[in-house]
Amino acid sequence: MNASKILAAAALSLLAAAGAHAETYDGVHVVNSSVSRAEVAPQAVAAARAGNEYSDAASAGAQAFTSTANRATVQAEAVAKAHDPLQSLDRRAFYRDEVPQAYKKPSVSFTRQAGL
Repeated sequence: MNASKILAAAALSLLAAAGAHAETYDGVHVVNSSVSRAEVAPQAVAAARAGNEYSDAASAGAQAFTSTANRATVQAEAVAKAHDPLQSLDRRAFYRDEVPQAYKKPSVSFTRQAGL
């Protein structure tokens, strides 16, 4: 007896031991509704306009936001950060996650001047 015949015999014996149960078809169920179409239609429109109440906030679209910061202050901080030569340094790029002291000095220039 080869392996496929042994597996088939084992599967048949397992099926016979468990007993084969088939599902039964009960036909189409009758819907017993106590609400008319005219009463359901406004409820359907309201539900469609309410959106998906189970969705995440990410799919909700743009959210209203009221800032408490002054526009001039935010702009000044952005300009200062843009002119900072060390702002793009990431400590994870260095040995033992520590930025060397040479990079922390304010006199370091990362741009080269053309020699004339």
